[in-house]
Amino acid sequence: MIQIFTDGAAQGNPGPGGYGTILRYGKHEKELSEGFRLTTNNRMELLAVIVGLESIKKSGIPVTVISDSKYVVEAVEKGWIWTWEKNNFKKKANPDLWKRFIPLYHKFKPKFKWIKGHAGHAENERCDQLAVDAAQGYNLKIDEEYEKSKA
Repeated sequence: MIQIFTDGAAQGNPGPGGYGTILRYGKHEKELSEGFRLTTNNRMELLAVIVGLESIKKSGIPVTVISDSKYVVEAVEKGWIWTWEKNNFKKKANPDLWKRFIPLYHKFKPKFKWIKGHAGHAENERCDQLAVDAAQGYNLKIDEEYEKSKA
C-alpha cells in the first residue's frame, strides 16, 4: 500500500503558503514541499494531495491519503466534489485544483483518512513543518490561478 501524508499552510490566509507531502511505500519514503507567495490554506491542503498522487509512478497499488484537512477529506468522502463537478464548480473555491485532482482520483481511487492536526501524529507534524518551512522560504512560486482569480 502507498500512504500519502499531507498538510498545507498559509500565513495570513491568504498569504505566503506551502504544502508538505510524505509518500511511503514499504521501506521507501519521499518528502515533497513547495512554497507560494500568495495562496490559501485550503489550496495548499488540496495541492499537497495532488502532488502526492502525481508522484506515484505505478497504478494498481492501493493508495491511502492521510490528511488533517476536513475540506479535502469531506469533499471526497461525502461526495460533494461530484456535485461541484456536475455544476462546473460554479461559485466553488479552487476549481483549477479540483479539476486537476479528479483524473488522479479516477486513476488511483485513493481512500481518505482524516486525522486531527497538531495532535502528535509524527507524519502530520513533519508535513506541517515542511509546509511552514516552504511558506517561509525564498524564491516562492506564484500560485498563478489564485492570483489571477483575485486580480
